[in-house]
Amino acid sequence: MSKNNKFSGKPIISQIIELLDRQKINRTAKENQSDRYYKRFKTIDHLITMIYVVLSGCSSLREITGIILACEGKINHLGIKYYPKRSTISDANRKRSSKVFSDIYFGLYQKYRRIISDSRLKDKVINNLQIIDSTTISLFSDILKGVGRNPINGKKKGGIKMHTMINASEHVPCLVRFSSAATHDHTFLKT
Repeated sequence: MSKNNKFSGKPIISQIIELLDRQKINRTAKENQSDRYYKRFKTIDHLITMIYVVLSGCSSLREITGIILACEGKINHLGIKYYPKRSTISDANRKRSSKVFSDIYFGLYQKYRRIISDSRLKDKVINNLQIIDSTTISLFSDILKGVGRNPINGKKKGGIKMHTMINASEHVPCLVRFSSAATHDHTFLKT
């Protein structure tokens, strides 16, 4: 009996990547000029690499490049022509604006929002319900020295507050805003 070494069916990541509209992503990248200084590692490659990172559970650049290098022959279905090095991913994460990814997310959200939730709520009151929540992400003062206020007890706290609005019937964020950690939720509600 011979052993079959081929994949049976499509990998999950290739099924997710099929949902991406490459032309729309390239148009968004051109509008935001996010590929302006990049010759090989384009926005679409960066996005696919980050999706791969999330699905594989990587937590460092060394892990990312190690997995991509180890699986180089088996990840053709990603559609990436160039396998990035650690410094390339680091530079792209640091220099490429997050606005392009925000625009891509909201483009995908507008396209797929009608089919996101598999169990639609029938109640019209709940259909119009917007859930708002915020969470504070602590930052180390060693990294960002001037962040936060100086409290009386001498411990300086710094951070970013993430305000999120979720449509109750869709179960995904429809609006995400970042502000300083000291910003109250009422200021988010006003905007």
